[in-house]
Amino acid sequence: MGKNLTKRSEDYSRWYNELVVKADMAENSAVRGCMVIKPYGFAIWEKMQAELDRMFKETGHQNAYFPLFVPKSLFEAEEKNAEGFAKECAVVTHYRLKNDPDNPGKLKVDPEAKLEEELVVRPTSEAVIWNTYKNWIQSYRDLPIKVNQWANVVRWEMRTRLFLRTSEFLWQEGHTAHETKEEALQETELMNDIYAEFAENFMAIPVVKGSKTENERFAGALETYCIEALMQDGKALQAGTSHFLGQNFAKAFDVKFATKEGGLEYVWATSWGVSTRLIGALIMTHSDDNGLVLPPNLAPIQVVIVPIYKGEEQLEQISEVANKLVKDLRALGVSVKYDDRDTQKPGWKFAQYELQGVPVRLAIGPKDLEKGTVELARRDTLTKEFVDQDKVVEKVRSLMTEIQDALFEKAKSFRDEHITEVDSFDEFKKVLKQKGGFISAHWDGTPETENKIKALTKATIRCIPFNRKNEVGECVLTGKPSEGRVLFAKAY
Repeated sequence: MGKNLTKRSEDYSRWYNELVVKADMAENSAVRGCMVIKPYGFAIWEKMQAELDRMFKETGHQNAYFPLFVPKSLFEAEEKNAEGFAKECAVVTHYRLKNDPDNPGKLKVDPEAKLEEELVVRPTSEAVIWNTYKNWIQSYRDLPIKVNQWANVVRWEMRTRLFLRTSEFLWQEGHTAHETKEEALQETELMNDIYAEFAENFMAIPVVKGSKTENERFAGALETYCIEALMQDGKALQAGTSHFLGQNFAKAFDVKFATKEGGLEYVWATSWGVSTRLIGALIMTHSDDNGLVLPPNLAPIQVVIVPIYKGEEQLEQISEVANKLVKDLRALGVSVKYDDRDTQKPGWKFAQYELQGVPVRLAIGPKDLEKGTVELARRDTLTKEFVDQDKVVEKVRSLMTEIQDALFEKAKSFRDEHITEVDSFDEFKKVLKQKGGFISAHWDGTPETENKIKALTKATIRCIPFNRKNEVGECVLTGKPSEGRVLFAKAY
């Protein structure tokens, strides 16, 4: 199986696009800007879903489902949110088609089937959910509400890229309602921490936790917390966001509750989400010129066993060893595939599973039967070794943790090496052009300066890190006083 991938050093964007398709993860669909997520790519999303869903439920959240369509009057109720998403909205205006008398066998929109009110295809669900919460919340006894939904959303995009930016994508969106501001802020921080824990411990992606500037906040939010990751090409990727919405949506939809003291107050709100763009982050953080590199926690197949044989008799003997390994590994919770297909040669299989990022490959041939060994290959390091058959299961079990940790440490070293402090705008531009990555620089706190730097360099403020040093200074562009350094980068 010839991979023929473009090298990352030659054309990173092309390498990424080729890898997604050749690794059988996704492909462009007949619908412009939308993708088909193929079984292998969807299996990765299912593992992400399962882990995140567990983490959400452990922190008291429940799943629900809300409509795909939002009446325009509801959508525009919270003005900042509506304005922020207006240019990305797909809108349903009619509810019926009819035969076209001028083109036999074709259809056209029935002009008499115009909706009384247009329906927005959800770009996000705050409007329809807060209109629903109005019916659910009467008193403090009804709070908090901690609801999440797994759904698809539509944000009309002109330039699309598989997983990273498509007109329709899959995500989860949490929407919570609280009695106090403090409780809502705690929720916002908690969910950002959960996203960071998931990214680092499950995806093996190191992230920077911080808050967004006013320019970069979610439309309608008072505060947006985020986790930012760094890709191998030196660009940043926003891997998750958690928003403190204050009382904006409660006021827009008149959601009040009777307090313990007998008064009436508006509810405090949060929303938070991650999407299938995490799969793009996973690919760009770990993969190499040979294909995908998957951390064991997210690999649909953690171990593949490939027999090397001539004739049915050898295959039977190898299968006896392989099937026992399958049984023993599965008993430990390791996902394993025994690929005994006779339609492809071992070399083709090796190339396929390397391309698809399977963490561990075991090969068993006639000589291995004689010696009582198995050839073990690691995808992350591309190293091979022979292991005694009676020690393989324990070796693989320890490798699951070892590979997971090694991928995180490798990505963390790369990230840390690509956080550069600068004190002048010339240095800022030089680092951005020659090295890339995060640039730690002073900023005077004004949207005007932020916009000017973006216009001059295409770099944006990715976040104001929570762990930044208390260090006053001078803005890298204007020389005006700065309260501390922020992280700039070009981003996806």
